[in-house]
Amino acid sequence: MIAIIDYDAGNIKSVEKAFNYLGQETIVTRDKDIILSADKVVLPGVGSFGDAMEKLNKYKLVQVIEDVCDKKTPFIGICLGLQLLFKSSDESKGVPGLGILDGEILRIPEEPGLKIPHIGWNSLEIAPDGRLFKDIQNQSYVYFVHSYYLKAKDEAIVKACTQYGCNIHASVEKDNVFACQFHPEKSSDTGLKILSNFAQL
Repeated sequence: MIAIIDYDAGNIKSVEKAFNYLGQETIVTRDKDIILSADKVVLPGVGSFGDAMEKLNKYKLVQVIEDVCDKKTPFIGICLGLQLLFKSSDESKGVPGLGILDGEILRIPEEPGLKIPHIGWNSLEIAPDGRLFKDIQNQSYVYFVHSYYLKAKDEAIVKACTQYGCNIHASVEKDNVFACQFHPEKSSDTGLKILSNFAQL
């Protein structure tokens, strides 16, 4: 069973629908015991870093997420869910993130002709050992919607990159913790394969 953490984030329904399409049993919940007993856990997200951390604290989910990661349950953060796994973000100065992974969340730099937020399809440069990208071709296209991007401290955890005015660390994995800046649930067959790979870990 896959637990999708409910903290009033914007893309919960589409994530749930994608996993259900793949035949996966899901539950959208903020119940600690259900989350901790799940086979896999998903932290979706659309919105601002500060608001999201406020909600995670309000619903007492910060410790629950830490416990899930500690007990080695496969865990994936999607879009804002990726950013929340890090210590802080330029979007909400002074607001501590979850700090489960190490790196910076920076604003995409302004450049002539470059629209921010970055909305649309970009190809991925995929590392050969990325478990989420098993049987996915390099340079496959996925769908992004974001104004801030990850620069991971340890490049060894980076399993996919894309270019949009700068080098964006688009997907990371470390032990049982996975994250995608893009939206696999909106990325057609490639995205469904990524979610399927996660479900089969």
